[in-house]
Amino acid sequence: MTDTDAGLPARAAALDLLDAALARRNGLDEAMASPALARLAPRDRGFALAVTLAALRNLGPIDRALEARLQKPPPERVRNILRLGLAQALALGTPAHAAVATSVDLAAQGSTQGFKGLVNAVLRGVLREPPALDDPEALAPPWLYARWRAALGDEAAAVAAVIRQEPATDLTLKDPQDAAALAAELEAEILPGGSLRTRRRGDVAAWPGFAEGRWWVQDAAAAVPARLLAVQPGEAVLDLCAAPGGKTLQLAAAGGRVTAVDRSAPRLRRVHENLARLGLAAEVVTADAGGWDDGRTFDAVLLDAPCSATGTFRRHPDVLWAARPGDIASLAAVQSRLLDASAARVRPGGRLIYCVCSLEPEEGEAQAAIFLARHPGFALAPIAPGEGGSPAESLRPDGTLRILPHHRADGLDGFYVARFVRAGQAADLAPGAALS
Repeated sequence: MTDTDAGLPARAAALDLLDAALARRNGLDEAMASPALARLAPRDRGFALAVTLAALRNLGPIDRALEARLQKPPPERVRNILRLGLAQALALGTPAHAAVATSVDLAAQGSTQGFKGLVNAVLRGVLREPPALDDPEALAPPWLYARWRAALGDEAAAVAAVIRQEPATDLTLKDPQDAAALAAELEAEILPGGSLRTRRRGDVAAWPGFAEGRWWVQDAAAAVPARLLAVQPGEAVLDLCAAPGGKTLQLAAAGGRVTAVDRSAPRLRRVHENLARLGLAAEVVTADAGGWDDGRTFDAVLLDAPCSATGTFRRHPDVLWAARPGDIASLAAVQSRLLDASAARVRPGGRLIYCVCSLEPEEGEAQAAIFLARHPGFALAPIAPGEGGSPAESLRPDGTLRILPHHRADGLDGFYVARFVRAGQAADLAPGAALS
C-alpha cells in the first residue's frame, strides 16, 4: 500500500501517534497499544506507524523548514499535521499535491478545522523550495547534538546521520549452530557474534523458525553484553532489569540457571511468553532490582540499567525528542544505586556486566569509573577486540565498549558496556584476557 492509498482514519491515527510520541516519554509505545489503533486494518496500522516514524526521523530538518514559514507558533496538533505532511512528501515520496490535500483534509477534523488555510499555505510554501533532510547537525535536538559533539568530537555527525536510517531486523538464535540454515530461510546476513540481520518485512510471528522457538528479535548490539558474561552450563546467573527479556533468553540458552528480576509485571509477561516459546527456563521475579529482598549471590550478574536510551534512536526515534537534559542526571543516580545493589550479588571471583543503551558519558564511562572508586574489591575485566561480536572500533583503551550507531555501515544500537570481576578465586582473569 502506498501512502496515497491510506484513508483519513489511518492519517488520524498517525496524528495521534505523533502527538503521543512528542508529548511524553514512552508515549509512542503506549499509543501503539491503544484500542483505536487496534481497530484499524493491518495495512492502515502499518501506514500510520510508517509515516509517524518518518516524521520523527526527520523532525529536526522538518521543524527548521516550518519555522522559516510560520509567523507565530500554531497549536501543537496543527504543527504535527504539518510535520506529517512534510514527512510524506519529503521522506516517503508522496506527490506534493497529495501530501497537501490529505493534510488539509486531516486539519478539517475537530479542533483544527480553523487552520485548514494555514496548513495549505505553509505546506505549499515549503514544498515549492523543499529543504534537504540530510544535514546531521539538524537531525538531533540541538542540546543533545551539542552533548554528542562535546563527548565524541567529529564522530557526532556520523552518529546523527544514522537517525534517518530505517533499521533492519536483527535476530538472536537459540542454537548458534542453526545460523546457516536460518540465514538461508530468512534471507539474512550472519553478523559477527552470530546474530542474523534481515530486511524481511511483515509479521515476525509468521517468519520461518518463530513458532518453533529458534530465534527472537534483538538488536545486534543489545546481544553483545550477555555474550561477554560467557556463561557456562550450570552457573548461577542474575539478570537485573531484565524485561523485555532478550538477555534472559541468551543467558538461559547458554545453560545458565537464570534468575530474571524486573519491577514491571506487565513487561515480565513478555519474558514468560518468550521463555515458553523458546522452550527455555528461568526464575522470573517481579521486584525493584535495587531493593530485592533476597540473600543469594551469583557467579555472573548482568545489569542493563534504566537509562535515557538515546542509543536506540534507530528503532525508537521518539527517544531523542522526549528526552530532557535533566533526565540524564536523575537516571545516573538510579544507575549508581543499581550498580551498588548488583555488586552485592556477585560471588567472590564472579563477574558483573554493566550496560546501558545510552550515548551519554554520565550513564556509561562515568558510572564505571565511580563504581570502581566505590568498590575496590572489583576490577575491570578488559574486553578483547571483537569479543561477543562487538565492532573493533567500539573498544576503548580501558577495555570497555562504547558502541556507536555508525560502527556498522547499516547501523546498530548505541551501547556502553563494562565488565568487572570481583576479587576471589573463581574467575581470575589476566589483563586483556577474553572470557571464552
